[in-house]
Amino acid sequence: MKLPLRPARLPLRPVRSPSPGDREPGTPQDPRSGRRLDVLTAVAGAVLFAVAAVVGTLIQRADHSLYVDWAPLYADWLPHVGPGTPAALAVAVLVVVHGPRLALRLPWRGLLVAVWGTAMAWTWSLALVDGWGRGLAGRLTQRHEYLRGVDRFDDIGAALRGFTDHILLTQPDHWPAHIAGHPPGAVLTFVGLDRLGLGGGAWAGAFCVTVGSSAAVAVLVALRALGEEKAARTAAPFLVLAPTAVWAGASADGYFAAVAAWGLALLALAARRTVRAPGAVALASGLLLGFTAYLSYGLTLLALPALAVLLLARTVRPLPWVLGGVALVAGVFTLSGFAWWEGYDLLVERYYQGVASDRPYAYWVWANLAVAGVAAGPACVAAARRVAAAAPGALRRLRGGAPGAPDALLVLTFAALLALAVADLSGMSKAETERIWLPFLLWTLPGTALLPVRDRRRWLMVQATVALLINHLLLTGW
Repeated sequence: MKLPLRPARLPLRPVRSPSPGDREPGTPQDPRSGRRLDVLTAVAGAVLFAVAAVVGTLIQRADHSLYVDWAPLYADWLPHVGPGTPAALAVAVLVVVHGPRLALRLPWRGLLVAVWGTAMAWTWSLALVDGWGRGLAGRLTQRHEYLRGVDRFDDIGAALRGFTDHILLTQPDHWPAHIAGHPPGAVLTFVGLDRLGLGGGAWAGAFCVTVGSSAAVAVLVALRALGEEKAARTAAPFLVLAPTAVWAGASADGYFAAVAAWGLALLALAARRTVRAPGAVALASGLLLGFTAYLSYGLTLLALPALAVLLLARTVRPLPWVLGGVALVAGVFTLSGFAWWEGYDLLVERYYQGVASDRPYAYWVWANLAVAGVAAGPACVAAARRVAAAAPGALRRLRGGAPGAPDALLVLTFAALLALAVADLSGMSKAETERIWLPFLLWTLPGTALLPVRDRRRWLMVQATVALLINHLLLTGW
């Protein structure tokens, strides 16, 4: 009698569960192909920038219509080192080597403190590569900058009532470019510093770097409030070591980015009711978001990420408080004599009185995207592909009431990308977007949490290398 043959036993091997970053969210594709696509996307971003540089150089030599010396960036070719070079290299090495591990292990509050401190060190060191005067103290005292108009605000009420009378180039004693190009909230910040005895370029630069560096903390707070603490911890080193720091220090736009980021972070806290007084927090969010509209006209596009926060929290409960805060800020400025809508209409006219009338839209509408890719960094470009691929599925799951683990991250990042697209198509951001778009680029960085675990240190190294090369090879403007 023959016994039935037993199948040969095969040695059991443990099956490794794919990590969240190894697979495209919402797709079953091979993790290896996803990693290859990451690299190819980053390379495509680099090629786009190279094409923009070549085409821009040809246009500039032909008719000088770009008004940038190192297209598509507003910069000059100037290889150099400075007192900030050793510190910048040290910060980059420490974050690449220890950042990912510490971000996962530190207590939450300790992480927030570490992120703010390290982001400040990174931004300060990059600014000081250009030297104390040229890199920090003299940045906001140049002829186009805000400090050039501070002495005209001795009577703040009179200055606000007559603010729109000096926007156009044809008007007598017109404002410097940056004051004319923004609502008065921007210059009033530096007027306030001056009244506190902190006048001059050094204090203004230090204020912008210190406050601007806190934007990374605000993003982490918002992500955690929306249930994405793991993604926040994963993205923390990328928020610290972002190439955007090249333009955030010392730039008023870095300060704008922080005000906007904290407005969204407070909105997330209020919407998820993770604070003791959600109404008061929502009101504070409205005050900050309202103030951003009086820092820069273009920051009204923050309505898109704000709506994404409410959508993710599945509530409109904070909305009356937020709108009340926005209305309060608008009411104060309007009653003081400045009408936002009138200022914006005159800004558009002033915009086309200057170089914008010559800068070709057909070039900048795609060159801006090349600039954004460099400012956010190749890792962010690779992550943006993952976000774009997975966001439709996240929105479907959100609409169906069954969102997955990365969906809040996907929707929030996608909203920031959408805001960038609207700003680009508007034609009101032709060139200099490496600085102007800082408040939006900041919210694309968390997408790096989707990158594979095994590749994150490599991507961090690439991010740091891009920032260091730009800061040491070019003298960036503004």
